[in-house]
Amino acid sequence: MGDERKLSMGGSTLSEKDGRVPMNFFIPTPPRSVPFHCDRRHSTLSSASSSPSTPPRRPFPLSHGTTTLAFVFQGGVIAAADTRASCSGLVACPSAQKILPIHSHLLVTTSGSGADCMLWERILAREIRLYQLRHGRRLSITGSAKLLSHMLHPFKGTDVCVAAILCGWDVEEVSVDGLMQQRVKTNGLAAELPLEESGVCEHVTSSYDDVTGKASDRSGPKLFYVCSDGTRLQGKLFSVGSGSPYAYGVLDVGVRWSLSAEEAISLAREAVFRATHRDAYSGNCVDLFHITAQGWNRRDREDLRNEYHRERERILKKGNEEGVKDRTLE
Repeated sequence: MGDERKLSMGGSTLSEKDGRVPMNFFIPTPPRSVPFHCDRRHSTLSSASSSPSTPPRRPFPLSHGTTTLAFVFQGGVIAAADTRASCSGLVACPSAQKILPIHSHLLVTTSGSGADCMLWERILAREIRLYQLRHGRRLSITGSAKLLSHMLHPFKGTDVCVAAILCGWDVEEVSVDGLMQQRVKTNGLAAELPLEESGVCEHVTSSYDDVTGKASDRSGPKLFYVCSDGTRLQGKLFSVGSGSPYAYGVLDVGVRWSLSAEEAISLAREAVFRATHRDAYSGNCVDLFHITAQGWNRRDREDLRNEYHRERERILKKGNEEGVKDRTLE
């Protein structure tokens, strides 16, 4: 046996020699549609002997609602989401965390079933970390989106409900004199910082391709939408959830590449506020993250009631000013 020892785990075999682990050992397998019925004598769930094609019945219908959004601008990526977790007409949690950090330069906004989103976020974070340990470099944002899409595709048509936006800043790593250096695309700046030999990413820098002299497409801000049916889309602006039509109404008008950081944050806050005002399944507070070449930065959670009161004050002030003008004209 020696170095060729084989371990049987979960129906899969892995080799200790090459250290590779089969994907199907770590990723949950699609659930089998086995119906259940309630045993009236003992009030316990027992498996029925009917056809396995019959889907299981829930004690109550599930409906999901949320508002998440993200967009790219010249200063990086802005991600925002409300904090209300709802189950049909019930507010299950008013302070849910819907933007989940994966590592220093990658965030995931989650929409769908809370349990499914948390599970797959943990699976994605684990696989990215394992990739980094095996290869000595971090998986790119594009590769992370592709990995999540491939892992979710077998669950197409099942009750798994995950709609995620991957927001991050891709880092390009090169080896110079045995040391790892990171390169990312920023606003015309060119700089490099030597890193540890392990290649672990702590801070990112800039840059242009040494051969072509052009900005590298492999680095810079990235935005992907991934759904539980395996859909994977890349874009500059996404909004997901029951409040997304209202958020798009604000974002489509206001998003520009030339936005400053404060303007982008204010626009994201306004979009979430408008969505929560019209969508009953979204509300409570807003979480805001700003992703740059140095990593993500979280702003303090803001209560949307304060934004509502400020809006009411602006409307009243505007009405008073118009009333004064009308009286002046008379």
